[in-house]
Amino acid sequence: MNTELSPPKLFVRTVPLRDRADSLVQRLPAGTPLAWLTGDDGIVGWGEATRLDPAPQPEGTPPTDTTRFVEATAWVHGLLEHAEVEDEVNLPGTGLVTFGTFTFTPTSRGSALIVPRVVVGRREGRTWLTTVTDEPGAHPEELLRPHSAPRPVGPVEWRPGSLTREEWMGAVAGTVERIRAGELEKAVLARDSFAEADSPIDVRVLLERLRTRFPACFTFSVGGMVGATPELLLRREGDQLTSLVLAGTRPRGEDAGADHQLGQEMLASAKDIEEHGLAVDSLRTALEPLAEELVVPAWPHLLKLANVQHLATRAHARLAPGVSALDAVAALHPTAAVGGTPTGTAMRLIAEVEGMDRGGYAGPVGWLDGAGNSEWGIALRCAHVDGSRARLYAGGGIVAGSDPASEVAEAESKFRVMREALTDPGA
Repeated sequence: MNTELSPPKLFVRTVPLRDRADSLVQRLPAGTPLAWLTGDDGIVGWGEATRLDPAPQPEGTPPTDTTRFVEATAWVHGLLEHAEVEDEVNLPGTGLVTFGTFTFTPTSRGSALIVPRVVVGRREGRTWLTTVTDEPGAHPEELLRPHSAPRPVGPVEWRPGSLTREEWMGAVAGTVERIRAGELEKAVLARDSFAEADSPIDVRVLLERLRTRFPACFTFSVGGMVGATPELLLRREGDQLTSLVLAGTRPRGEDAGADHQLGQEMLASAKDIEEHGLAVDSLRTALEPLAEELVVPAWPHLLKLANVQHLATRAHARLAPGVSALDAVAALHPTAAVGGTPTGTAMRLIAEVEGMDRGGYAGPVGWLDGAGNSEWGIALRCAHVDGSRARLYAGGGIVAGSDPASEVAEAESKFRVMREALTDPGA
């Protein structure tokens, strides 16, 4: 892999396209597509102009180490210094765009920043094309030719993950005991499972299924991480930053009455309100040093998705001068919604009891452009796709009132997102 720390000279051109109102996924070739989509809008990319793969830190490095974010920030700054950009559209997501994925812990492999050769984007009815070349005036014709049609996944064999259902329930029960003993307040525990297809999985199929079923989520594909996350770590436009905290989950009801009752039960649940409050507190603590203004609502609202509903709090901030999007990403990760409270204690417990390396699961995933605009989500409801194999992840927040059987049920409801994406209609 290319891990160059001295960025190359890049020539970037963004021009408007006639908006055909088709799915951006249809523009993608097979292989390793890059994508960040919300409904019909977003950006997709392919080819590789340059990339950075931050090296994992040595075992024993503190779990809150930010070296990979610092390295990424310096690398992106170097790209911008060397690039020549011609942008006829000037919207968030135009010009020099970098897609990124960061691992949950600093000692894991899998963090990557990728500048594609081609980007197609759409925002509010406007569509554009960006090309990135190594020479002025060059045009990547071979990357703009018509692409093959997406291929169905085909038969899939489902395999158990690192821990059995019973082992994971035991890990939850042990975590509850440690919380009640005062060792920590909350820990987020995750599970994995595996899917094996007969041939390489066409990520474009997964992206289209995910974005149409979950149009309010952020459907992504970066560095092998593919999913549809409801959790916006941050959106930055100018000096304005927005973040969405999700913690507390219930399934959707079978009818409107049952759905309403489930949501109201969650709003009245001491366990869910406590879990959500800890996540909000961690966001406030992380953003206050970076913001000149910070507004955090006092009470959560319900966010209803296709398969589950969450307690949600949307925070707004005006960043201080000189604070970049990646500075904010480094400060916010890991949130209490994916790690726990206190952060260091929870991260050590996760490493001890989960029985797996999360890789990019629950890490930041998203994009940034040369003007400082960006969107970063938390890689949830996702899988790591490698050839014909997909590793699925799901988890939930554990507090003093957690019940192991309920936590398993919650994780299963979250697994369903990627299991259905990997299942062909009629299979």
